[in-house]
Amino acid sequence: METIYQYAWLIPVLPLAAATIIGLGLISFSKLTSRLRQVSAGFVVFMIGTAMTLSFGLLWSQLNGHAPYTQMIEWAAAGDFHLNMGYTIDHLTALMLVIVTTVAFLVMVYTDGYMAHDAGYVRFYAYLSLFSSSMLGLVISPNLVQIYIFWELVGMCSYLLIGFWYDRKAAADACQKAFVVNRVGDFGLLLGILGLYWATRSFDFEVIGDRLQDLVQSGSLNGGLAALLAILVFLGPVAKSAQFPLHVWLPDAMEGPTPISALIHAATMVAAGVFLIARMFPVFEHIPAAMTVIAWTGGVTAFLGATIAITQMDIKKGLAYSTMSQLGYMVMAMGVGGYSAGLFHLMTHAYFKAMMFLGSGSVIHGMESVVGHNAAYAQDMRLMGGLRKFMPITASTFFIGVLAISGIPPFAGFWSKDEILGLTFAANPALWLVGWLTAGITAFYMFRMYFLTFEGEFRGKDKAVLNQIDAEQLLAVGLNFGPGAMNPKELTMAKPDVHDAHSHDAHGSTPHESPWTMALPLVILAIPSALIGLVGTPFNNYFEAFIHAPGEVVETLEPGFHALPKEELTEFLVMGGSSVGIGLIGLTLASLMYFSRKINPSAIAEKIPALYSLSKNKWYIDDIYSNVFVLGSRRLARQVLEVDSKVVDGVVNLTGLVTLLTGETLKYLENGRAQFYALVVFAAVLGLVIFSGATS
Repeated sequence: METIYQYAWLIPVLPLAAATIIGLGLISFSKLTSRLRQVSAGFVVFMIGTAMTLSFGLLWSQLNGHAPYTQMIEWAAAGDFHLNMGYTIDHLTALMLVIVTTVAFLVMVYTDGYMAHDAGYVRFYAYLSLFSSSMLGLVISPNLVQIYIFWELVGMCSYLLIGFWYDRKAAADACQKAFVVNRVGDFGLLLGILGLYWATRSFDFEVIGDRLQDLVQSGSLNGGLAALLAILVFLGPVAKSAQFPLHVWLPDAMEGPTPISALIHAATMVAAGVFLIARMFPVFEHIPAAMTVIAWTGGVTAFLGATIAITQMDIKKGLAYSTMSQLGYMVMAMGVGGYSAGLFHLMTHAYFKAMMFLGSGSVIHGMESVVGHNAAYAQDMRLMGGLRKFMPITASTFFIGVLAISGIPPFAGFWSKDEILGLTFAANPALWLVGWLTAGITAFYMFRMYFLTFEGEFRGKDKAVLNQIDAEQLLAVGLNFGPGAMNPKELTMAKPDVHDAHSHDAHGSTPHESPWTMALPLVILAIPSALIGLVGTPFNNYFEAFIHAPGEVVETLEPGFHALPKEELTEFLVMGGSSVGIGLIGLTLASLMYFSRKINPSAIAEKIPALYSLSKNKWYIDDIYSNVFVLGSRRLARQVLEVDSKVVDGVVNLTGLVTLLTGETLKYLENGRAQFYALVVFAAVLGLVIFSGATS
């Protein structure tokens, strides 16, 4: 078994090699490589599959009690400074490797069907493989420097994949937005890393935590400064994991093809932030101010994302805000000390959210047979309805995901979310109330999404809705409304042509189920979405016994059912019952509004227009950022241009004018006569003598 640890470095290298070989093929033999579509895809899937097999082997070894393994080499040295690079395999690493590789493997299988007719099919697979490699490299990193390197690679790959259809203005804008927002967080992360090294002279997680605690206790380092350094590091996860106020890039990331949306939202980029918090937990847990900031940032983000999701009509945008909200739960758990609970929710969420995003792609694929390659139509839930009878596999698996994320027992999300709420109640009842209300809103908007999409009558050719969407398109900034459609040419025109868009005679009359390459990953992901939460129940919490905070001692559990003490059982029933109860309230409201139609949601929106507009306009945060940062930067640039042109250029031009005038004047004194030069020297000397005499 020791051999598998010695070759663990192959896990990120295998997908990197696949991306490199295909990338070189596209550069050197573009036409040939593009023609070998299935071969290229099969090669990438094989390499990530091999990495997945190695990951399962490492997880099995760790489950059986193998000690953590670290392999290091000295990368650089200068005097007392030594920088080591390598990889580490422990419980957290083994778990994350399995999550990333399984989701990436299924996404790549799914991609074959979804991107089958896309001209960039091979290039997309190369990007996916590079993205997976970057995340896997981040997971096995043993110190902050190596994490930062792969952290930036993950950001670069997200830029490439969000802007994959770069000929669309909306996609180009979205990838730039993601890049810029993440640079803000990454700058804070870099400052925090450098500050922690200045204070502790180390980049190793546990060493930093121990030394920082000793320095604060001895008075050598101010506690406020330690908190500032920790919060600067936390800025990195705030951006990567889309936490308020750096969350604005995540919904726009839907401009990328749906497979990459699933990978970003389930197991790679957004998971990287929560993973870094877990790695830095030995630092954060000793700084109460930092833990408080982390907890409330997560709570506010969870509530904010949920309240925006309730008014979204784009199915992918709704799922994006759902991801933002669930990430808030994970971060909130970390902030209240729930290390295991946060990572447990990361695992359960990875599987059911990957399944729902891939399910949304299946819906879009089916809708395009009716409405054409126009994302504004194919993704709008107002044009859906009744898809369950056309797409039974997609509908069934999506419904399992809805039950899981809504916290309905015994599905996976119930166990992880209930544990977070229980720990939050013990730490901060006010924060628990935020999380509890968010749980109810989550159930409401997720069942709203399911009912609008899969139940009722199919509305794909409702001309009133089509005209309404067209009107919204004309008002949308840039007119490229609705990201993530199959065809990258969908909305490159300056104005949507209503007549052409409504000419659906060339398309089918009903949606259809997706091919097996898209349906099979949904079925496979439905299994952990329903059952994986059972490894973390209060009656046999194997997950917490395996994944716990560094230094924390947890009893080893024997297989089988373990009865809870009466007090703990009562607490579980009360807390679990309250979370299920608020979820059932959300489910009931959604069914009354969007299934039985006994309540008119439009009438409610008209009665509370301010709150409806607040949600619909994403709490106006994007507008504020646009006015303050985008337009503000442009105004500042114009002012700088004025100063540059009038002051700086004026000084330069004045210098040139003075030089010109003095040159023109002096040239008349250059006549070549020695007597004249002697006269000038005599006059100058006489002037100096007179001046000296006058002053003395």
